[in-house]
Amino acid sequence: METLRSIVLLVHLVGFATIFGSWLVEVANRRVQVTRLMQWGLALSLIAGLALSAPWGTDADFNYLKIGIKLVILLVIGGLLGVLGARQKRGAQIAPAMFWAVGIMTLANAAIAVIW
Repeated sequence: METLRSIVLLVHLVGFATIFGSWLVEVANRRVQVTRLMQWGLALSLIAGLALSAPWGTDADFNYLKIGIKLVILLVIGGLLGVLGARQKRGAQIAPAMFWAVGIMTLANAAIAVIW
């Protein structure tokens, strides 16, 4: 069971890396746009994160406050990606502050996971 949990954790980390890596590529190319890869990374992180928060038949103590905060941050990131993606489809200008917030909050979510 521990091996399966480790695989789900790996998938969760790949989802984070996909969001943040896609965002970094856009920043490096001086583009303010949302990519499909960011949205797939978000879905991967959300699904794997929810699976990780399940008890898995162990006696481990879960920090539900940490899990809740990470979930809220991930939902805000999802909302920002949705709004920015909709604006991008309509051809409207994307606010750079909202785009930067996606990257900052993604990094903050990873920091909470590691430091807390």
